[in-house]
Order: sequence, then structure tokens, then C-alpha cells
Amino acid sequence: MNPAQAERPVRAAQPVIPVYRPDLSGKERDYVIDCVDSTWISSIGAYIGKFEAAIAGVTGAKHALSVCNGTVALHLPLHCMGIGPGDEVIVPAFTYIASVNTIAQTGAVPVFAESLRGDWLLDPEDVERRITPRTKAIMPVHLYGGACDMAAIMDIAQRHGLQVLEDAAEALGTTIGGQHVGTFGHAGSFSFFGNKTVTTGEGGMVVTNDDALAATMRMTKGQGQSTTRRYWHEVLGFNYRMTNISAAIGLAQTERLPQILAAKRRVAKIYKESLAGMPVTFQQAMAGVESADWLVSLLLPPGTDRDRLMAEMQAVGVETRPVFYPAHHMPMYRREEHFPIAEDIAARGLSLPSFPALTDGELARVCEALVNSLRQQGKA
Repeated sequence: MNPAQAERPVRAAQPVIPVYRPDLSGKERDYVIDCVDSTWISSIGAYIGKFEAAIAGVTGAKHALSVCNGTVALHLPLHCMGIGPGDEVIVPAFTYIASVNTIAQTGAVPVFAESLRGDWLLDPEDVERRITPRTKAIMPVHLYGGACDMAAIMDIAQRHGLQVLEDAAEALGTTIGGQHVGTFGHAGSFSFFGNKTVTTGEGGMVVTNDDALAATMRMTKGQGQSTTRRYWHEVLGFNYRMTNISAAIGLAQTERLPQILAAKRRVAKIYKESLAGMPVTFQQAMAGVESADWLVSLLLPPGTDRDRLMAEMQAVGVETRPVFYPAHHMPMYRREEHFPIAEDIAARGLSLPSFPALTDGELARVCEALVNSLRQQGKA
């Protein structure tokens, strides 16, 4: 090292701003310790019922059934709805892969449909075009905290005699005209993975207003065991139960859901205001939707090198994430058919840091990094 280099001040690297960090500042620790002290740490314990009741209260659903992750929160209702080999289920091409995998796991065929340009969600008109005599269900997916056009989807389902399972994994706190997503269809499913608005580490919940479906799902998720006769198994079942420890964390999280949602909506508002003059397009909710703003995502200008932009933002300590790749591009589901809107969203979409505790300074750093990278590519 020469003298000039020795005298040059060394700039400390700024901490990396992650895409997500859960807020565990409530009673999570107290409730988990209570589980440990009581020795009720598995799938039986007081926190299971308390957490289910809390989510039922938040969503307005008659029944809420806890499960071990968000993926089985989709597979369980599909199975209990009688979806199986020879059936077709319509699902958006632009979605997280779990939506599609759970359909295939029943033996049914996922039928892909196009997305809408504004909110990036399932296009009801394209859904109706894809209905055949084998169609048994529709799976609208409420991505990134948005909400599908459930009035249109339910109208289609009722006219064609189809079941509806709402994938609301990313949409706890999202409402349409005051009604919580997940409660429009025959059942709705939520995820509590570590990056969700409410987390249990891993976990999920199924909600429904159908008494018979709820009873079947409750039995099936516990190895098909009778609810009145121990070790008597009445149906083919699965071990999809949530642990009491997970439910304890989830209950503590749900107690602070209004504050968490307010913080996330503040983050989304600041991003949209700060980037208002930039050639980026945010997900646009339809009228009447109050989004949970789970993961603030946007479309980069056409022609942007997204990988380069993400690398440049990472280099200055800002983590980002591409949106989901289209399911019909995956090797096991590859189709020759094209979905231009879904493919465009998937190619240009970018998710920004969206955790509740983001400070004004961190939000400014994210926006500065994004703007600088766009300018370097001549896109701003």
C-alpha cells in the first residue's frame, strides 16, 4: 500500500437492506417459552386453537384450519374437494409454482390462463375461454398482496358449476369492498412462511365457510383419524398439522397485524411517491381493493437488463428479487402456448425491500440505487 492509499479514508460498507425481514418484536418469545415450559410443543396445544380463531377473526371466515405450510394449505382443500385424475383446474400462468404443483399432486391437470395488464392477476375472460367438460375448479392467485376480480370469477364458477380455491398465500390483510380475500370462494389458503406479513417460520391456514368441507379437511390433515375415536382412521389422510410452537408465533404476529399492515402500506406509499417520475410501473389494484402490499413490486422499462440492475443494486447493499417465472416455462409444465402479458410481467418484474421496519433512510437508499442503475442503462 502506498502512502497516498494509506491516507485515503476507508468508507465503511453500508449494511445490506434485505428484501424481507420478519418483525418479531411482540410476544413471540413469551409465547414460545410458554410452549416449552408447558411441554406442549407438537401439534396439540392451546395456541393452535387460539391462532385459528385469530385468523378466522381477521378474515371473517367461519372456519380456519392450521397446517404445516402454505403449499399443503392448497393441496388439502383440493384433495378434499374431490379434485383428482382426469380433472382440470384453471390457474394463472404467472404465479408461484406451488399453486401449480398442488394441482398436479392431486393427479389433475393445471390449465394455464393469462394475466391482466394492470394488476398482473388472473384474467376472468381468459378463464371462461378455457373451460371444458373436464374443468372442475378455478384457482385465482392473489399475488403480491393484490386481489383478483372475485366477483367476475365467482360469476363464472357459478354459471359453470365449478369450485373455487383462492390462493391468498401473499394476501393476508387484503380486502375487496371490505371483504377479506380467501372468503369469496369455497375455500382460501394462506402462507406463513418467514417472508409473509404474518409468519410462523413455516405454516399455513385454510379458511372456509362450508361446514362439511371444514370437517373433512380437519380429519384429513390429521392422518384421516376420527375426531371421536382415537387411532381409528376413516379416510386417506396426511400429516399436515401445525405445531403449537408455530401457532404461538403466529398468534403473537396476528395480535399486531394492524400495525404491521400499516407499516407495509407506508412503505408502498413512499416507494410510489419517490419513484413517481421514473419510467417504472407498479402493480395496480382494481377499484375497491385495499392491498396488504406484501411485496412492493414494479415493472422495469422495456429493454432494461434486469440482472445487471439487480447486481448493481446488490453492490451498493440493496437486495432485490425478480418476480416469478411463468409456470408454463418450467420443464415439467412446458407448453407451446404463449401468454404475452404473463411473460412480459415475468421478464420485467422486480420486487423491492418491503419489510415493515424499513426506515426513511433505507427507503431513500433503495430508491437512489434503483434510479442510479436505471440511469446507467439510459432508462431514466
